[in-house]
Formats: sequence, C-alpha cells, structure tokens
Amino acid sequence: MGRGKLFLVGVIVLVLLGAGGAALFLLKRAEGYDPSFDAAVAAPAYGEQHPVVLFDEGHHNAHLSTTGYRPLAQLLRADGYAIRKSDGEITADVLHGVAVLVVALAQGANETNDVAAFSDAEASTISEWVLRGGSLLLITDHWPFSAAAASLGERFGVDMSRGLTEDPAQAETTLGPSHIVFSGQSLADHAILRGRRADERVLRVLSYTGQSLRGPHDGVSLLVLSSRATDAPPTAPEIRRDGGDVMVSMTYGEPVSAAGRAQAVAVEFGRGRVVVLGEAAMLRAYRGGDGEAIGMNRRGYDNRQFALNVMHWLSRLI
Repeated sequence: MGRGKLFLVGVIVLVLLGAGGAALFLLKRAEGYDPSFDAAVAAPAYGEQHPVVLFDEGHHNAHLSTTGYRPLAQLLRADGYAIRKSDGEITADVLHGVAVLVVALAQGANETNDVAAFSDAEASTISEWVLRGGSLLLITDHWPFSAAAASLGERFGVDMSRGLTEDPAQAETTLGPSHIVFSGQSLADHAILRGRRADERVLRVLSYTGQSLRGPHDGVSLLVLSSRATDAPPTAPEIRRDGGDVMVSMTYGEPVSAAGRAQAVAVEFGRGRVVVLGEAAMLRAYRGGDGEAIGMNRRGYDNRQFALNVMHWLSRLI
C-alpha cells in the first residue's frame, strides 16, 4: 500500500498507511453520482410487465436511489422495472408485490454504525419472504457496512469477512491491490455472467475496496478471489467529538488469507434467490476527485451489464 494515499470509498475516507496498515474515517455526507451516465437500455427486458424493485432506504443506507445509487435506479427503470423505496421498517406488508428487494449499504444506528442494521424481526421477515419466492440483492462493503449486514447475510448462509480485502494477483495496478479485476477463471460459469445471449456476457468486472464473502455449499461464488487474496480484519473503532461533529476512525489489523472466498455470491434459498456483493462501488457510476470514472461508467469493464444480469437473474428472466 502507498503511504498517505487517499481513496473515497462509500461515505468513508480510506487512508492507506503502508506496511499493510489502513485506517478508515467515517464521513457523514450524501453521495454524488455522474450525471452524464448513460442509463438508456436499447432493448428493455420488460415492456408490458414491470417487476417492482424496492430500495430499502430506512436503515441509515449510505447509497440511496436518489443519491449514490441514482444511476443504478435509472438503469433499472430504463430496463423496465418499477422502482419504489421504503424508508421505514421492513414488514410483510412492505414486501407485498415486490419482485426484488435491494439493500445497499445499510448501517447500524449506533455512533460507529456497525451494529446490526436490521432487527431480528425484520431479518426473519426478509428471510421468510425469500424462502417463499422473493429475491434479495444485499450490497455490502468493508467495515462498518459489513458488520451491520453480517447477521442478515447469515440467514442465507453467507459469511462476511467484515474486513478489507486485497488481491495482488488480480489487482488493477493503477489503483492498488484493493481494486480487483475479475475475469477469466475468476468469473463463475453462471447465468448471471453468461447473460441471455453473447452480447450480455460479462467478461470483466472491477471492484473498489470491499470485503470478502463465503457462500453456503450450494451457493455459487460469482467473483472469485485468488489464492493470494487477504482480508485485514477491523479493530475496535475510536470516536472523537468536536462540538456537534463526530469522527469515527478505525485501523485494520494484520491480514489473513482470503483464498477460496469471493466478492459476489449467488444463492438459491427455498423458492427465492439472493445475490450478495462484498463491494458497493462496482454498481455505482460517479467521478472521483480527479474526474476518473468509478463504477458502471468506467470503460473497459462490464459492471453495467453485470448489474443488469444480476437483476435479470433475481427477477427470473434468466
């Protein structure tokens, strides 16, 4: 890692300290997006029917359908989905008529945002809904988002490392070892990667500093980490106060092997389906401080098609 290098990741500034160290500083601010992102879909998947995609926005979510994930919501709307949002508790009534529930970067309600984002009752409601045929897209990231979503992921047999994942064997070298390129054998043979036809096949996906996952034995690792991948576990966060401002910082510990793990998994759960992502910026479209495209708007990668294919699988188009 390069000493003193800064990356804006979610609502977090990640400071890479060198010698395997990294610190996170939590910033309380809204996330922007690239207004020039082309969300048009030449041949929308849905014309007459419009499956409902519900964005959870009631759990301190860092990315909303109107902020950091606005490009994703626009893309799905252009593909024929009906977009709704929920800004409160997830109940059976809220999920009635919903085809896909999207939970993006839910956070805990404590100062460090790392307690469980969903109550036991909500997690049970979601898992029972999926069991009966619903579909869930659970989008997580490094701490604190990983810790906040871990108990919900466990309902579907998905283990979250909660740390910071690096993969020097598959890194985008211009960005650093936590920015991972998935291509070739690191992409599973799965409908999500194949798409419906040749022009929908996903060949390259870039992730931007997240955590690793391990799915259940009958799940599929979609984006597979190499044998050289590592996870640096989070340590106890520190809280500093300055008047009404609160700054949370956390330093990662010594890395451990993440071989055999992934940054995206697909699970069939009862009659339903679940996709869990260990990194959130791969489905964003925004510009870094130097104007660099980050997410679905970055040329040379298939993140945009990956997003569509994930939704097509969850809505049972493929």
